[in-house]
Amino acid sequence: MRIDIITVLPELLKSPFEASILKRAIEANLVEVHFHNLRDYTTDNYKSVDDTQFGGGAGMVMTIEPIDKCITQLQSQRHYDEIIYMTPDGETLKQGIANQISLKENIIILCGHYKGVDQRVRDMFITREISIGDYVLSGGELGAAVLCDAVIRLIPGVLGNETSALTDSFQDNLLAPPIYTKPREYKGMKVPEILFSGNFPEIEKWREEQAYLRTKERRPDLLDE
Repeated sequence: MRIDIITVLPELLKSPFEASILKRAIEANLVEVHFHNLRDYTTDNYKSVDDTQFGGGAGMVMTIEPIDKCITQLQSQRHYDEIIYMTPDGETLKQGIANQISLKENIIILCGHYKGVDQRVRDMFITREISIGDYVLSGGELGAAVLCDAVIRLIPGVLGNETSALTDSFQDNLLAPPIYTKPREYKGMKVPEILFSGNFPEIEKWREEQAYLRTKERRPDLLDE
């Protein structure tokens, strides 16, 4: 998979990809991540990427020309399966969306800023608009990092255990069940005996029951889906 991220703040985005699972995935050539500074596609001396909005109103708007130049240049080099715009009014990121995107070969992620981008950018290029929650950030970079983390960890070979991602919360619209490790007893709190039974079908049944109960208690809305 190749991910091209268009941003006005590449330095804000790079650090998550220089550590942990994302770094290992890049080093193992399981994913390519490239950052494109939108200011490199401007023509004025100030490298401006924003302007006032027509009709008046507070806040600046990202202009269409540098975004057009950047995306057009990238598209001249390869086909992109998705061009994603990170925006508060996009569809809320859920596990199913991450699953879908992880199957793509090439994607572009455009990070919004200020009041957002000229609507014509969305009309011309964007194939999917994604939000990471019902709140507003100062820019789309942190949202892009969240999306990338959610997607990259699903790529085969990224996680040490291939089945680990399949048992995460939300994969089946259920939260993950309780999990335990050593010691067997700590300050009077004991690990459920079923986990020591060696009866793996019964253990899985217990985990499924616990996942359902936890979801019913904490996120009953997921059961409706």
